[in-house]
Amino acid sequence: MVAAACVYFSVKNGRQVALMAPTEILAQQHYGGLAPMMEKLGVRCALLTGSMSAKTKRTISDQLATGEIDFVIGTHALISGGVEYQNLGLVVTDEQHRFGVGQRAALASKGNSPHMLVMSATPIPRTLALILYGDLDVSIIDELPPGRQQIGTSAVSGGYRRRLYSFLRRQTEEGRQCYIVCPEVSESEDAADERKAVTEYAKKLQTEVFPDLRVAFVHGKMKFKEKEAVMAAFAAGETDILVSTTVIEVGVDVPNATVMVVENAERFGLSQLHQLRGRVGRGPHKSYCVLISDSRNEETRQRLRIMTQTGDGFKIAEEDLRLRGPGDFFGLRQHGLPGLRIADLGCDAALLREAQSAADALLAEDPKLSACPATAQRVAELFAQNAETLN
Repeated sequence: MVAAACVYFSVKNGRQVALMAPTEILAQQHYGGLAPMMEKLGVRCALLTGSMSAKTKRTISDQLATGEIDFVIGTHALISGGVEYQNLGLVVTDEQHRFGVGQRAALASKGNSPHMLVMSATPIPRTLALILYGDLDVSIIDELPPGRQQIGTSAVSGGYRRRLYSFLRRQTEEGRQCYIVCPEVSESEDAADERKAVTEYAKKLQTEVFPDLRVAFVHGKMKFKEKEAVMAAFAAGETDILVSTTVIEVGVDVPNATVMVVENAERFGLSQLHQLRGRVGRGPHKSYCVLISDSRNEETRQRLRIMTQTGDGFKIAEEDLRLRGPGDFFGLRQHGLPGLRIADLGCDAALLREAQSAADALLAEDPKLSACPATAQRVAELFAQNAETLN
């Protein structure tokens, strides 16, 4: 709704808006939710994704260039070389941590210094946000939408799987739907890839555990049209249990889904587990998240206990940062943080804020750092070294 309001005011002031999502599923979901509402308000909308035909993409590109489209929602196709805008005034990126900085900058370069709105449903530790988004105004919405209930979360061993399957059956008998997420197989493993891991698990469930239920699977190796068909069937209530990798982590909104089961939960970061948990509890029904792990590592058990003790994504994110460090929080390609030799993100928040204020004051007085050549040189070096990742 925040983005929708920004879109409306931008268009009514004669500017175009582009919203970029990391996946086609999420882009289509945004289009399906925003376009009908915006078009009633006189905003001309379009969807642009890589899977569209060349003819369709050319048509949309031409309409963007002539100003016939006010608001375009899409994926990386929005930043392709052939796409031009007549008067781009606002750029919105959803799930922004899934994009490289260069991709966000490429979209912004399509306009003449357009306004930027970056959004993420992944709670970001406040200390980390201070560094990642130090040049942005940060707003945090930390309340559940009206009518939503807290999600009951349990961490169990594989020995509870039989009882868990009985619970899933009871949920489906009540008309609800369930997710089961398998971790991606690491490159070092000789076992089958994620496609085989998911398909074999789904086959086992269908033939041995739930022969009378409708079991489907989805994974990142599938073609977009195949994934789209599976997700559409699940959203329509035509599937009882969906076995998946983390491809469902972003862009899935099925209010009737009430159970999220995560196999080998120790392989996921806390923030990723929180994202997966957020796929359920999106409707009026009581929802549950079950984390399965046979790990006896005490730190692993501690991490999973945190998930059962709080639904506060910011507390979880702070703990994730403490346990894994900033380098692993978003992945090496995304965080863009220089190594801190002395400072500690968990303990030095006040000092980091003081440093930010000092930097702001210095730049306000001397934007080109003319009086501080050594500082200017060091900043230039950092940007050169981290050109693809520095926010």
